[in-house]
Amino acid sequence: MNNVLTTILERVSVRSFKEDKVPREDLELMIKAGMAAPSAVNKQPWEFIIVDSSALLFELGSFLPYAKMTKFAPAAIVVCGNQKNMLDGWEESFWVQDCSAATQNILLTVESLSYGAVWTAIYPDMTRIHIVKRILDLPHHIIPLNVIPIGIPEQNYNHKDKFDPSKIHYNRW
Repeated sequence: MNNVLTTILERVSVRSFKEDKVPREDLELMIKAGMAAPSAVNKQPWEFIIVDSSALLFELGSFLPYAKMTKFAPAAIVVCGNQKNMLDGWEESFWVQDCSAATQNILLTVESLSYGAVWTAIYPDMTRIHIVKRILDLPHHIIPLNVIPIGIPEQNYNHKDKFDPSKIHYNRW
């Protein structure tokens, strides 16, 4: 198997981290990979916020119900959609797919650099959206999709084999 397939098949969600800082260069490389994702009509509606302030990480983790691990993570990346760069009409919602593709690229890069991370959902829950907007002082046109806590895994995690042949259909259902 090649390195890309190994990274994809061995990626795990990590929820506990060592205290070691994640260098900004590594965080920027993760975002560079995120920006390499495909996007509808190449609109690239994403924006990224690197959070490495322990006070902000603790506040995010304190108020987001499914992101408690953020309190103790050395860093996080918040993936957001910029309404000024979204398509119009019914196609506007493609930003979620675009930013999700960027998120997956980030998660795979995290794994390839021997860090750990977990995708914690913000959008479409309005309460969570308002929490993140308030804590990070986001402008009105920026919508947070998720918060990705990142760090060196505190323990070794075994990946799960999620392959299920019963979910494969050829040509027709």
